[in-house]
Amino acid sequence: MTAGNRPTILIIGAGFGGISMAVELRRNGFDDITILERAADLGGVWRENTYPGAACDVPSPLYSFSYEPKPDWPQRYSGQVAIHDYLRDVAQRHGVLDTIRFDTGVTDAEFDDATGRWTVRSTDGDTRIVDIVISAVGQLSRPAMPSIPGVDTFTGPSFHSAEWDHDVVLTGKRVACIGTGASAIQFIPEIQPEVAHLTLFQRTPAWVVPKFDTEYSPIQHRLFARVPGALLIERFGWWSISEFLSLGLVEVPAIARLVTHIASRHLARQVKDPRLRAALAPDYPVGCKRVLFSNEYYPALTQPNVHVETTAITEITAHGVRTADGVVHDTDVLIYGTGFKGTEFLWPMNIYGSAGRKLSDAWADGAHAYYGISVPNFPNFFVVYGPNTNLGVGSIIYMIESQTRYIRQAVQLLAERPGHCLDVRADREATFNTALQQRLARTPWNFCSSWYRNSAGRITNNWPGSQTSYRKSVRKLDPTAYTLTPVA
Repeated sequence: MTAGNRPTILIIGAGFGGISMAVELRRNGFDDITILERAADLGGVWRENTYPGAACDVPSPLYSFSYEPKPDWPQRYSGQVAIHDYLRDVAQRHGVLDTIRFDTGVTDAEFDDATGRWTVRSTDGDTRIVDIVISAVGQLSRPAMPSIPGVDTFTGPSFHSAEWDHDVVLTGKRVACIGTGASAIQFIPEIQPEVAHLTLFQRTPAWVVPKFDTEYSPIQHRLFARVPGALLIERFGWWSISEFLSLGLVEVPAIARLVTHIASRHLARQVKDPRLRAALAPDYPVGCKRVLFSNEYYPALTQPNVHVETTAITEITAHGVRTADGVVHDTDVLIYGTGFKGTEFLWPMNIYGSAGRKLSDAWADGAHAYYGISVPNFPNFFVVYGPNTNLGVGSIIYMIESQTRYIRQAVQLLAERPGHCLDVRADREATFNTALQQRLARTPWNFCSSWYRNSAGRITNNWPGSQTSYRKSVRKLDPTAYTLTPVA
């Protein structure tokens, strides 16, 4: 422990989780912080995802820090540029930018039982020894490519939506898109008017509901900035709606039926062709996959230059996509809207805990942690946006704030007891996860395949409750759930 009982802290990742963690620590007097960021800029998913139409599907007044309200969001569901700029402004205002080491990815982190400290190795060749390691790499940092034969044989331009190639001109081209997730429903309406033809390969249709978006006017900006509580009312309203809808996942089936009705009416109103409407109608319970928000997606699919293909893909060829009926769909540009490897937490870093235990081994059957934050046998190691802390409905920023406050309490405890290590008790973590999995078994997430579940079917990503229930659970760190051990 450093002088003055101020622990040295290393944070991995400079997205919303890492910046939030650093701000929370600095606001409470902890300044010996280093953030290692593998990229050349902060922002996480909001740095990486620059595809046309990239935006958040949570209203901006709620998708922001409670202590940093922004009265001049350009619209209710703001785009990638505005969100990225917001996070950079927060980091600058709170003195966090100077703590970030860019272009520096973590390769290994190893706990030393003898010293009670962590040795962290990074891609810049440096080795750092610190008291506390906090991973904030998130769940959606690695694009997922489909396991389709011939992916590498296509001779035209191809890219994942999270790695959008802006040098590729789509105007007048035959474009194929594989995947119909949250990114695809945003970029498809943007590119549809300019392409000659768009073939959308759909494996499973999504539940899509109306998006109550609006551009904030100068009058609204002034209202939010000058009238006390105006922006808070907007935030509270959307928070209340998300809390209400989250009950439909487990507690109140009638809410899920209401969402199903809204989505079905949305589809019926926007798609008049009965064959296309049938192809776009999900056959699984609402909430099993991520519910999507769009007013433009369905209309784009009804245009004459768009074809929705539901026949399974068998291979990618040099010039197109072959489906199970033998048809080769010729294409000039291939775009993958196939999401992220959400269940591969912290990959490809090697994390070694007490007695050399490897985190990937501890998580061989699926990632798990005490409230998604603490892992047994990994002392003084914490995770932001870890296992089972994602939301089916609501703002992950709200969850991240809850987690960073909890971790800050752990840091304060360690600062008060220099020379000690804090490790969550294995029995408490096991009891927590048993109850968690029992509750998850009652959710719709079990009735279809999605990125919420790993290959064994274990739901490793989502929290089976409301934002409020999680915040109440982690509002105060319970020391009895941990062992506080002096370094030998």
